[in-house]
Amino acid sequence: MKHISTVVLALCASQAMAQQVVKIGHVGPLSGAIAHLGKDNENGARLAVEELNAKGIKIGGQLVKFELVPEDDAGDPKQGTATAQKLADSKVNGVVGHLNSGTSIPASKIYSDAGIPQISPSATNPKFTRNGYKTAFRMVADDVHLGGTLGRYAVNTVKGKSIAVIDDRTAYGQGVADEFEKAVKAAGGKVVGREFTNDKASDFMAILTTLKAKKPDVVFFGGMDAVAGPMMRQMKSLGINAKFMGGDGICTGELAKLAGDAMADGQVVCAEAGGVEGQQKKGMEEFSARFKKRFNADVQVYSPYTYDAVNVMVDAMVRAKSSDPAKYLPELAKTNYKGVTGTIAFDAKGDIKNGALTLYTFNAGKRSAIAVVR
Repeated sequence: MKHISTVVLALCASQAMAQQVVKIGHVGPLSGAIAHLGKDNENGARLAVEELNAKGIKIGGQLVKFELVPEDDAGDPKQGTATAQKLADSKVNGVVGHLNSGTSIPASKIYSDAGIPQISPSATNPKFTRNGYKTAFRMVADDVHLGGTLGRYAVNTVKGKSIAVIDDRTAYGQGVADEFEKAVKAAGGKVVGREFTNDKASDFMAILTTLKAKKPDVVFFGGMDAVAGPMMRQMKSLGINAKFMGGDGICTGELAKLAGDAMADGQVVCAEAGGVEGQQKKGMEEFSARFKKRFNADVQVYSPYTYDAVNVMVDAMVRAKSSDPAKYLPELAKTNYKGVTGTIAFDAKGDIKNGALTLYTFNAGKRSAIAVVR
C-alpha cells in the first residue's frame, strides 16, 4: 500500500512539474478610442502563446505552459502605472507592452524596480529607452527615425512648400511632431504653423481655420487614427486640400473608415515603424493568414511585433534555461532572432538594431506600401 502511494505521489509530482506555468503580461488600451489597436496587439501576443503551447516548449529540460495575462491601460499614463504595479505584484515572468509611449515610459520604471523584462512592440518616443533601465526593450524604430524620415520625405519627395504641424500633446504625438518639424527645417522646408489638440478631441475647426489662412500644402498630425479621421473630415469641409501626413498612430487599416469620403486617393502619406522586404514578405503573409483564421480580423498595425516580442522573450528563457527574469534578462539583451518582422537584435539601450520604416499611402480606402526605408 505504501509503495503504491509513493508511486502516486511521484506521478502527481511529475505532472505538477510538467505544468510549470510561465506568465507573460500584455498591456494595451482595450477600452477608449484606440481599443481596436490594443486588441490587435493583444491578439498578436495571444497567437504566439497558443502556438508556443502547441509546440510543447521546454525550459531547462522542463515542459512549461505559457499563460497570457492581458491588462487594459486605456492609453492613460495613470492607469498604465497602476496596471504595471499590478503585474509586478503578481510576479509575471515578463511583460509585452505597453502600446503607447505615454504609458510605456512611466511603466518602465516600475518594471525596472521589479526586475521584470519589458518589450514594447510599438512605443516610439526616444525617452522610453533613454532612462538607463536594463529591463526596457523596443521592437521598432523610434520617433527620431520616424519623424525625421517623414520630414525629409515631405520636403524632398512630396515637395511641400508650406507645411503645417498639429500634435495631440501626448508623449508620442508631440515627440513625433517635434522630430518631423526639425527634419523639415533641416531639409530647407518651411513650417507655416504649429497647433495642438488633445487625444480625446473631436472638434478641430478653430485650429484648422487658423491654418487654412496660411495655405498649407502639407498638414502633419502627430497622434492616433481616432483623432486623425475626424480631423480629415473637417479639413475637407473647410476646403483644405493638403497632403495629410502622420506617423504610425494614423497608419492603420481603420483610418479609411474613420475619415470616410474625406480621404482622397494618395492624399495620406504615413510611416509605420518596422517593415519587411524581399523574402521576409512570405513570413509576414503567412502570419497575417494565421491571424485572420484565428481571430477573424485583419492585422491593424503592431500585432506582428507583439507576436515576435513574445517569441523573443521565450527564446531568451530557453537559452538561459530559466524563466526567472534575473536569469534570462542577460540573454534577452543578446537576442538575435529571426521573426516575422525581420531579424531582431537590440543595442545597448534596448533599441532595435537597424530598424526599418515603411511609408504607406491609401488608395480606394486600402493601405498600400510606398517604400521600406532604413
